[in-house]
Amino acid sequence: MNNALFSYPYPANEPVGSYAPDSRDREELQDELKRLAAEEIEIPLIIGGREVCTGDVGEVVMPHDHGHVLATYHRAGEKDVRAAIEAAVEAKKEWERFPWEERAAIAVRIAELLSKKYRYRINAATMLGQSKNVHQAEIDAACENIDFLRFNAHYAGRVYGDQPASERGVINRVEYRPLEGFVLAVTPFNFTAIASNLNMAPVLMGNVCVWKPATTAIYSNYFLMKIFQEAGLPDGVINFLPGSGRLIGDVAFADPRFAGLHFTGSNATFDELWQATARNLPAYRSYPRMVGETGGKNFVLAHPSADVLTLAVALVRGSFEYQGQKCSASSRAYIPANLWPALRESLCNLLANIRTGDVRDFNNFHNAVIDRASFDNIMHYITAAKQASTAEIIFGGRGSCETGYFIEPTVVRVTDPHFITMEEEIFGPVLSIYVYPENRWDEMLPLIDSTSPYGLTGSIFATDRYALHDAAEKLRYAAGNIYFNDKSTGAVVGQQPFGGSRRSGTNDKAGSYLNLLRWVSPRTIKETCVPPTDFRYPFMLDFDVTM
Repeated sequence: MNNALFSYPYPANEPVGSYAPDSRDREELQDELKRLAAEEIEIPLIIGGREVCTGDVGEVVMPHDHGHVLATYHRAGEKDVRAAIEAAVEAKKEWERFPWEERAAIAVRIAELLSKKYRYRINAATMLGQSKNVHQAEIDAACENIDFLRFNAHYAGRVYGDQPASERGVINRVEYRPLEGFVLAVTPFNFTAIASNLNMAPVLMGNVCVWKPATTAIYSNYFLMKIFQEAGLPDGVINFLPGSGRLIGDVAFADPRFAGLHFTGSNATFDELWQATARNLPAYRSYPRMVGETGGKNFVLAHPSADVLTLAVALVRGSFEYQGQKCSASSRAYIPANLWPALRESLCNLLANIRTGDVRDFNNFHNAVIDRASFDNIMHYITAAKQASTAEIIFGGRGSCETGYFIEPTVVRVTDPHFITMEEEIFGPVLSIYVYPENRWDEMLPLIDSTSPYGLTGSIFATDRYALHDAAEKLRYAAGNIYFNDKSTGAVVGQQPFGGSRRSGTNDKAGSYLNLLRWVSPRTIKETCVPPTDFRYPFMLDFDVTM
């Protein structure tokens, strides 16, 4: 019997590869891109460790070359969802009793496989299937993914080690039980690391998952699932179910063993799933844990003292990296009039140097949006800006879906701070800017706080320290992650726990121990070493009792 008290040390963040010209990393990745692009694979369901082909199939294409088919995938039917739930519940009998150090060891092994053996494959799959350039894939599919796995192993030890005080004669302890039932993980297209963590965080704490991946990320997610298996994850602990979110959700939420939802996606979908859960509450064994990260309408606020060049670079990176398809992307900016002429020139000069195209050309900073529905939605907002008297497109504004779903980085200057592109989430490469008189800084803070229903990220640019403090105080609930003199994206596991409230989600802070606490149900155990033999207390000692 292993009676060692083991803990995983606090890890360092995974180093980010540069993929510079003539580097070995670049050569290896380019070879993997060619290899994956040259073959078309078949993606089954994986239920209880068994591959299932349903015959109800769809295609996975490259967003930047939508005539190129990467894979054919099978969709789950109702009986497959039920089978996945049964496989998960059966696997839980052993998995929840498995020592936590052993569960964590599997997570750490997955991280090592991603870091070494499969780094180029997971990056290449993310690039081809989700149209991420090499840097965006590296910081997501490799580095953030690895960081989630390693840091969560450390945080799990901290959670289990948090024990109550015991006075003399009493032993108190807390048992951190997994939830009673299964967790449904509904994962997004835009981050491979999130798809991994939405499953592995609950699993690390002894839970089991039914995984509904985004259809537009099935390609990289399938490779992830195979890596989980190679690392030794027991059959049935995670069950991979491509298919209709509505069908999978309807079956899962009707099951009395449904114990939790781990979700990243749209507000409309999260609202619908929460409402479905509420309708079924009387049937559940316990109240399900609802953990979700949804939308954002993230702001950049510049003070008259801000540095123009750093502001321009942050707007370009924060708004247009990964085509603005990050829930943390900056999409509305408030710029003082004294900085606007210089900022406009700098911003347009930077954007003019951006190249757009296929991810396999490493000179392209900007790539395709994820699919035709997204393309049409984003172009709808750009068209609205072109037609409005209160808006002016000062850069970009064009799109083409002939070969891939390409939309130019687009900057809209508005004279109405409540114009539609300042208020609604677009999830694409569109930045709206409102220029305010520099003497009206104080008016901008309540405007920013009240304009959007979201509360995810925000950036404040100033060299005046009083201004930074003032804005942070008055925008206390406008963002769950706030940045001083930096872009609104790029939260790092272990450094900036990520999440927002209001309509941006439940703010359960992925990348910290806080998220792991949502996947346990503590039980307190008190042991009295010498139990009392008399019911009387000291104030009653003059009262005789017959024993």
